[in-house]
Amino acid sequence: MAKKKTVNVGLIGCGFMGKAHSFGYRNVNEMWNPPAKAVMKCIAGTEPPEIVKATAEMHGWEEYETDWRKLIARKDIDLVDISTPNFVHVEMAEAAAKAGKDILCEKPLANDLAGARAMMKAAEKAGVKAMCGFTYRQAPAVQLAKQMIEAGELGTIYHFRANYLQDWIMDPNFPLVWRLEKQFAGSGALGDLGAHITDMALFLVGDIAEVSGDLKTFIKQRPLLTEIVERGKEKLVGGKKATMGQVTVDDACMWCARFSNGAVGIFEATRFAGGRKNGHRWEINGSKGSIGWNFEDMNYLEYWKDGEGAEQGYRKVLATHPDTPNWKAWWPDGHIIGYGECFANEVNEMLTAVAEGRQPVPGFTDGVKCQAVLEAVEESAKSRKWTAVPKT
Repeated sequence: MAKKKTVNVGLIGCGFMGKAHSFGYRNVNEMWNPPAKAVMKCIAGTEPPEIVKATAEMHGWEEYETDWRKLIARKDIDLVDISTPNFVHVEMAEAAAKAGKDILCEKPLANDLAGARAMMKAAEKAGVKAMCGFTYRQAPAVQLAKQMIEAGELGTIYHFRANYLQDWIMDPNFPLVWRLEKQFAGSGALGDLGAHITDMALFLVGDIAEVSGDLKTFIKQRPLLTEIVERGKEKLVGGKKATMGQVTVDDACMWCARFSNGAVGIFEATRFAGGRKNGHRWEINGSKGSIGWNFEDMNYLEYWKDGEGAEQGYRKVLATHPDTPNWKAWWPDGHIIGYGECFANEVNEMLTAVAEGRQPVPGFTDGVKCQAVLEAVEESAKSRKWTAVPKT
């Protein structure tokens, strides 16, 4: 069978992630020239038709649908991109797999491990390509770190420590959006932010055997969201008459981990770190060296190498060299990239995998592994005991 030259994409989701994924599709052909070219065929959303239409026009989609089922059923769609809230991922992915569509789904895969496993099994049964959107993996500096670890430059890995810090819900009058309700989000900071640092640990260090964790909800009630004035902006019933709803997810989480290879880890994720907007950081310490990364300075690695004498210390490594993984499509050395380019890198991996007839990386199996760790953290927080990570 001849390799497919184009991939007709159907994107489900008109919000923040839909915008980010659209950026990836708009730029991937020009910058990466992948072996299978993306065609931005159709976008679907549950917003009023005029909003979905305006979103399609703004981001460069040829057509739009207001029913995601119609998008999946279309014969001219090859790849379904799921950029929606977590609670609908399973239904959408299963439908896409049944229809024989390849899938790119945002993280976390589902609200729980059972749902993530169901998605993985549906994709495997259908024989479709299935990618999980752990976008931070696609940063060239992260890929360089992976390369250094695999080359043995850090020696035996001893420690992984990471935090993901935000502050966007510290105001007690912030409304009860879907991310703060367990039935829709599955978990709070744990699934939203903790999933990213968990995947980083699995990607860079290896499997996690057991965890000991805790979850905390600081503000237990919030004003109900009463109407959407325009996309992305909420209006509240104000003052003392505001109707309050229960927050059913965590505001913050922290856990310790024991890796299967003997390393140990410390993780923290919170939406209550005042002044931190997207503070995603990690550090790895080994017998020969250490490396660290900060998303807000994402083009650099911090690197320390043992045995450098009196002048030893951390130095900043600019990960923009033409030989740096995930960089060659971009600019001359030293001309940095940002958040959006990581989505173009992600889409390039998906399109390349389709053309080469292989599974993309990270795949649904990686999403399931991450979900298993998150589930173990939740169970540990309930039992107050070390908890084994379920087998996937």
